Amino acid sequence: MRVTVPFGKRLRAQLGAPRRARLLDSSPRSAVWQVELGDGTPAVVKQLVAGAEADERYGREVAALRLAARVRPAVVPRVLGVDADERVVVLEYVENGRARQGWEVEYAAGLARLHAAASGSEGEGGEGLPAWVGPAAGDVGSFLGFAQALGAGVPDGVEDELHQLLPRLGKLNGPRALLHGDPCPGNDLPTPDGIRFIDFEQACLGNGLMELAYLRIGFPTCWCVTAAPEPLLAEAEAAYRTAWRAATGAEVEGELVDACAGWLIRGDALVQRAHRGHVDQLARVLDEDWEWGTVSARERLLHRLGVVARMADGSESLGGFGRLSADVRRRMLERWPALKAAPERRP
Repeated sequence: MRVTVPFGKRLRAQLGAPRRARLLDSSPRSAVWQVELGDGTPAVVKQLVAGAEADERYGREVAALRLAARVRPAVVPRVLGVDADERVVVLEYVENGRARQGWEVEYAAGLARLHAAASGSEGEGGEGLPAWVGPAAGDVGSFLGFAQALGAGVPDGVEDELHQLLPRLGKLNGPRALLHGDPCPGNDLPTPDGIRFIDFEQACLGNGLMELAYLRIGFPTCWCVTAAPEPLLAEAEAAYRTAWRAATGAEVEGELVDACAGWLIRGDALVQRAHRGHVDQLARVLDEDWEWGTVSARERLLHRLGVVARMADGSESLGGFGRLSADVRRRMLERWPALKAAPERRP
């Protein structure tokens, strides 16, 4: 990891030479420093390190930050400067406060306002941001194979339910919302003026329900799985819908149960990004368990099964899948009785 701040001539001419640089914790895909600019302003310097898809990730980050910059009050730090040749972006420094009790409500409202940056005439733009990609037929087969391997009988019609779910999720997929791509605890910075989101390397355009679902389904792309109480989840989801309506003048489209079911059948949502797309993770769960963040892989899956079983109970479109989810969850607990529930509070 380089220790010298990548601040070339162009940035120095614009912002002055950085001083008092301090390397911050970050993912292996980036290097991040807190610095003081030439005029004494505190700032953050982020460089996407060389590697797979580095240029694409940098392009997504800058495009998303610029698109979200139009939202007021702010939902992202201001971009102070960029150096595309070095994949560097200089950002306003935002003090990272502690998440407050009931943070889910403020988080959901902030997420809606972020999503609305790409909605309607005010939100035209987003060049450089791809469309969100949902689960595919292979995910359906993998999940049903996992269920059968546990001894669950797949009710008649469930396979059809899931194959009908895929196009419904596809219809939600469009340039209507600016999706963060990884809206995890830690990528949301509480401030006196509301949440500011950071780290947009996976940003894309789609339907906001796919990220509103994170609160219920357990942050499927994140290290931190939480299981907030139902009243708090309901309050957060209402806050999202209210904020979206205020920003766009429209109602949220689609069903949250569809979004949660879509995350459940994606085995790659059981592992970190570097390990996705290589093996059938659901089949792997049958033979091994692994830790990632606050829970194990089996505990992640157990939580998601419970969520979908409850949400799909009585559903016309996913009722059979809800019953199958409940059965698979019961069989997991019979086979691995030591599995624990996800924590209610984020670390």
